[in-house]
Amino acid sequence: MDLRFLTPFGAVFALAALLPLAVLVLRERRARGVRRALRLAQPPLRSQLPLALALTAVAGLVALAAAQPIVETTRTVRERTDAEAFVVLDVSRSMLAATKAGAPTRLERAQAAAERLRRRLPQVPIGLLSMTDRVLPHLFPTTDSTVFAATLEQAMGIERPPPALFFSTRATSLNSLEGIPTRDYFSPSARKRLLVVLTDGESQEIDVDLRRAYAKRPKIETFLVHVWGQEEAIYETGVAERGYKPDRASAATLANVASLVGGRVFPEAAGDELEAAAETFFGSGPTRERTIQGERRALMPYATLAALVPLGFVLLRRNL
Repeated sequence: MDLRFLTPFGAVFALAALLPLAVLVLRERRARGVRRALRLAQPPLRSQLPLALALTAVAGLVALAAAQPIVETTRTVRERTDAEAFVVLDVSRSMLAATKAGAPTRLERAQAAAERLRRRLPQVPIGLLSMTDRVLPHLFPTTDSTVFAATLEQAMGIERPPPALFFSTRATSLNSLEGIPTRDYFSPSARKRLLVVLTDGESQEIDVDLRRAYAKRPKIETFLVHVWGQEEAIYETGVAERGYKPDRASAATLANVASLVGGRVFPEAAGDELEAAAETFFGSGPTRERTIQGERRALMPYATLAALVPLGFVLLRRNL
């Protein structure tokens, strides 16, 4: 845990305490002179000490707030240096389908599967890609589970970004997987590379040479997860949309893609099998320590609120 100041120069404001203290001293000297002239008893100097401390505390706490202190927490994790994975989430509109209104959508189930895989492989850097008619990176491989979860929840959404062309329900193009081996998404040091594609398989026709793209070395091991149900419908308004029907050929489509890329197809219910296969693929390998920045908490609001306590004492004493 580290304490840092974003604007340390703001601490100079503490010198402002000298002004009210000087006023207090001059006021007390004048009062003592008047009492002496009237031959009145002089109160002990220590009676002014609480007021002096309160004035100093107000200026000090405001100066602390102006310096903008923050507390940062860090943690150290072990991460593989020879392995990386990417999870590809289909974010086309058909991923809104669910078994019934209010039930988890295909996308929500895919996000949960991605999070479970992240927890199962804590030492493997994992990134996130979205897929419609093109593949876009949202997060490059990392072992920071907090960043992974935040990206998965906040950045991944239906048609975010939207497809380049407009389709009513079928924007997915598994052809877009062709670009992953050629666009250097994986680090050169990653000799073990895994691609996990979470999709309903309701794709446009496969008309590119995926076999050639995935023959590139190092080989990318590809797992395709069929997130789909034959009785599902889109309930965006609470009522099943008549324009959407599950594509019963989607399983055959994924099987075809798997044969072209040399990968495997897993049904949605085989989550444990998928995770075990990923563990087996990565096995063991060299690791390194990585320091990950954790939570950052700003203390400025607390210092500002704390300054109200001595300020209230000063005002209360003046009024009484």
